This record gives sequence, C-alpha cells and structure tokens, in this order.
Amino acid sequence: MGKAIEITDANFDQIIASDQPVLIDFWADWCAPCKMIAPVVEELAGDFQGKAVVGKLDVQENSVVPSRYGIRNIPTLLVFKNGQLVDKQVGVVPKTVLAQKLNNAIEATV
Repeated sequence: MGKAIEITDANFDQIIASDQPVLIDFWADWCAPCKMIAPVVEELAGDFQGKAVVGKLDVQENSVVPSRYGIRNIPTLLVFKNGQLVDKQVGVVPKTVLAQKLNNAIEATV
C-alpha cells in the first residue's frame, strides 16, 4: 500500500521533476479541513502507487515553496507534471475530484 511521502522545501524540486505526475497536499497541523482531507490523500497514494507520486508539505515547517506558489489557504493541493504546475484545488473536495485531476495529468501529454 502506498503512503504519501513527506515533501519539504529541500526536496520539492527533485520530487516534482518525477516522470510521473505529482500531487502535493499543502497542510498544517492546526488546520481542521487539512485533517479531513488527510485520509483521502493517503488513499490516493495507495490507489495511484506506480502511476503518480503523492506527497504532503507542512506549511508550518516549509515556507519557501508555499510562497513560491502563492499558497494562502490550506488545504491546497497542487498537481505537477514534468516539473510544471498543471492543476490546483483549494479546500476539501471528494476523493473522486482529486483522483480525476491525477488521471487527467497521467493521460495528458505535456
């Protein structure tokens, strides 16, 4: 079973350079909606194992990447393909919405 990986300012650029699409959950420990979507993010990590990279970035501990992408509200989920931002979701949404965004990124040719 896949598990969401921990993403930091230090490893962010290396991770989004993956040849697979990358979904990153920007979150913080004090954020109630972040806690609501966390299990969904973990499920997606398992569902998309081998097809996409799923990770979480704690905005309390990492400030460079969130400011680079203008993250002001959390949870914010960003989808990257070939190092480029291709999709964004702010707030809690059903798992199907996020799965569709990942599927779109997998199927898209960039």
